Amino acid sequence: MFIRHAEIKPARIAALRKAAEAAAHAIPPAFPLDATVAVNPFMGQADHDLPAAQARLARVAGVRLTQPRETFAAQVMAGTISDNDLRAALQASGSPDKPSDITAQKAQLATPAPRALPLPTLAGLAATSGGTDWPAIIARCFGLWAAGHFERGQALWTPAPGRDAFTAWREWASHDLTPEISGLTGFCAHVAAAPDTAERAILRACDALNIPDCAAETLFHRLLMDLGGWAQHARWLLWQAELAGNTDSTVTDLLAIRLIWEEALLAHMPELAQPWAQTCAAHSTPVSAGADHIIDAIFQDAAERAYQRKLAAALTGPKPHAGRATLQAAFCIDVRSEVFRRQLESINNEIETIGFAGFFGLPIAHKPHGTDDMQAHLPVLLAPALTSCSHADPAAEHGARIGARAVRAWGRFRQAAVSSFAFVESAGPIYGWKLLKSALARSPKPAPLAPAPRFETPLPPADKARIAATILRAMSLQSGHARLVLLLGHGAHVTNNPHASAYQCGACGGQSGEVSARLLAQLLNDPDTRSGLPAQGITLPDDTLFMAGLHDTTTDTVTLFHDTQAPAHQHDIAQAQEWLARASTLARNERAPRLPRATAGNLATRAADWAETRPEWGLAGCASFIAAPRAATAGADLGGRAFLHSYDWQADQGFSTLELILTAPVVVASWISLQYYASCVAPEAFGGGNKLIHNVVGGIGVVQGNGGILRPGLPWQAVHDGQDFIHTPLRLSVLIEAPQHAIADVLARHGAVRALFDNGWLHLLALENGRVQARYRPGLTWEGV
Repeated sequence: MFIRHAEIKPARIAALRKAAEAAAHAIPPAFPLDATVAVNPFMGQADHDLPAAQARLARVAGVRLTQPRETFAAQVMAGTISDNDLRAALQASGSPDKPSDITAQKAQLATPAPRALPLPTLAGLAATSGGTDWPAIIARCFGLWAAGHFERGQALWTPAPGRDAFTAWREWASHDLTPEISGLTGFCAHVAAAPDTAERAILRACDALNIPDCAAETLFHRLLMDLGGWAQHARWLLWQAELAGNTDSTVTDLLAIRLIWEEALLAHMPELAQPWAQTCAAHSTPVSAGADHIIDAIFQDAAERAYQRKLAAALTGPKPHAGRATLQAAFCIDVRSEVFRRQLESINNEIETIGFAGFFGLPIAHKPHGTDDMQAHLPVLLAPALTSCSHADPAAEHGARIGARAVRAWGRFRQAAVSSFAFVESAGPIYGWKLLKSALARSPKPAPLAPAPRFETPLPPADKARIAATILRAMSLQSGHARLVLLLGHGAHVTNNPHASAYQCGACGGQSGEVSARLLAQLLNDPDTRSGLPAQGITLPDDTLFMAGLHDTTTDTVTLFHDTQAPAHQHDIAQAQEWLARASTLARNERAPRLPRATAGNLATRAADWAETRPEWGLAGCASFIAAPRAATAGADLGGRAFLHSYDWQADQGFSTLELILTAPVVVASWISLQYYASCVAPEAFGGGNKLIHNVVGGIGVVQGNGGILRPGLPWQAVHDGQDFIHTPLRLSVLIEAPQHAIADVLARHGAVRALFDNGWLHLLALENGRVQARYRPGLTWEGV
């Protein structure tokens, strides 16, 4: 809470508090590297449409939020965007400032959009006036402190451990002579004399800087954006606290730190008072979209309608499946699974695939083999409700823990201040040989298979049946079970990649889907579960076996886990392995041409290559989310661009599964889509930079070079192949086969999800019998297609 000063009016205290909180929530969270998940960079702007968000982010970050007009012009010239697409997008825009017709709209393609310039910070004004690059100095000084303060186990020592960020920084900065050497005389004394809390410091700085109440929110947002990924890491700390029902003040601490720098620079250069007053006056004006923002948003909408038109043409109606399937395989809805699913089904018409979020409905916190550290294996929107572990028998577990401690001790010896020098001298030649072997590696070294996971607290039979029935309903798998049902989580084998967890399962919190798949297979094979399911309205055939597996999306190989003894199913399993091997080959043949220097035969080699910057494309290309029976999409080549969620609305009593899909998988998919979108259109603010010069900092994220601002988002190599973008930045098109009134009812109950559709961050189309029938319009209305 802000502390009241006798000389400051309560109304100003309340206004600045509100502005600071709003600015904090306008920043997206950035998850640490050990469990990287995609985040919607525009989370704080979801209550505004694209033109309004573009106007705000132009002010605070100097970025544009749509593709360049020359890109749209090329698509119009090539016919990718048709006149009908332009006309429909123009008609859908509700702005009175839009062009009068598509002729006027097309005329704008010849004029590049004006460059987006952020309002300057005082540091920026000082750099222009005095010639010293103060923004760079602040980035380096702040980044050096933040790397130590926020580190998560990479460093052996951290300054002022256990203290809040503001207190720790004051102690550090009051002894940091870098600003004084650079010309900011008296900075250490200025920091030492600052108020003892972030709240008081913000109040004092706002008075010293003459910041009007009405300017504070976007000015604070501007300063936080200046801190890049450090502010986003602080926002993640707030996110985690709020998920647990608490709060965290780190974002406020960082805002206070940045304001103290501004305050010191103005005191040092009082001649900046006039241009600074003009900046504050500009921040005082309401954010409003200009004509250029509206025009570009219409072009962006037209490009998305062009994609939707092609997608609708590919959905030609359901392809019914005759009789009982020989094999069913449930994959994560991840777009990388679409290619494999399609190729697997092409082998034999007795194969049926299913799409479901890769944590398979189990909200677990998991302890891996050899440690008691918990890993969350569920979407970040949820909190764990169950715990599991992969601990072996006591003797084996004890050995694994000793081995892990030895590895940690060896790592600390290598990094310690004194022994590191001796280590390099003595072990350097050995590590040279190790690097050579890594460079010549021909395939990934298989990881040792962990013991089968288990629930830490055994579930009562009634709970087993209840949980299993809930998951089977959510998967639309209440009936029609094959003799063999595969539950295939997914993971990705990559080498020497700081963002390795970003290639794993987002629905599993940046972990692989192995644990969730193995636990569910065990649960569904459990006799207690089977005997209790009929009371839940579901009966599994006696001859149905559930078997877990892992789809490696880098190499397109599938590993099956033989956790349940099933002698009667050996033929079925052997047949499934043969089909999976053939599908793997077909999937590699399809994927390889899109990757630079890749062939179907060297994907495994690339996965083991520590110098490979593009082991796979991850979720690049994602453009749609389809919730419908598999019959609606079976046989359609969706190009690895669609999240495919199996859903049968006619078996969904009360539409509870529909509500779950719209409020969880759709939201997670939108985060993924918009992270890729932002990393393409605004990489300077929301992209991860160049992998070739990345350095890992504190296990949190990466910086470019040897310090400075943390870089959130996707590396450039994740969206660009060196010549052109591999990802087309489109807002996600959500297609759902369900009655329109049922979809609208769900949105009416969930305002935050509805805002994503009403404000155009997502498109929503209703399917009927496998074909697009209607488009959602803001205000819970529909228009025919």
